[in-house]
Amino acid sequence: MSAAKHRHHSSRGRSGFYRLLRYRFMLPLLRSHHPPEFAARGTALGLILAFTPTIGLHTIIAGALWAVTVRAPKLHFSLILALAWTWASNPLTALPIYYLLYVTGQLMFGHWGHFSGYADFALLARDLHDGNHTLLQDIELLTKILLEDWGLTMLVGSIPWAALVGGLGYWGSLKFVEAYRREKAARRARVVNKLAAH
Repeated sequence: MSAAKHRHHSSRGRSGFYRLLRYRFMLPLLRSHHPPEFAARGTALGLILAFTPTIGLHTIIAGALWAVTVRAPKLHFSLILALAWTWASNPLTALPIYYLLYVTGQLMFGHWGHFSGYADFALLARDLHDGNHTLLQDIELLTKILLEDWGLTMLVGSIPWAALVGGLGYWGSLKFVEAYRREKAARRARVVNKLAAH
């Protein structure tokens, strides 16, 4: 591939990524008419779920929590943003994230020399997605991984990471929305002042 073509494909890839980022994450943040905390809580929850071993259950958990908090304004959150941010854990990132949780859990349990290498982890995950298994075999393998092998370890290891990314997500989105709304109000005031001057 020529350098010009490579730059063209690279540029298209970047523009597609920025478009995805804008429509999935930025616009829901900016268009919300709720208080900034509403968006911040949605972002935080989505990131917390992304850093827990609950892939496949994100939508159910977020939806259930959203329904429970409907009548609690101080806890209610943007479901759209929560679901969007769960995609931080996706088919491309889930395996490294889960391995990070697993290693962290092993360290928290004091098992300094007993965790397997990433290759072993990836091999078991590949076995889980092997198309030769029946649905029942897949369920049995997943249950074994989560309940017997790594589930508790990953769950414990997720606690510090979920708290960290959730806290950063809350703070970052809160500051982002507040700054955007201040700038928007300032622009509106400038327009009003300009019209009044004429």
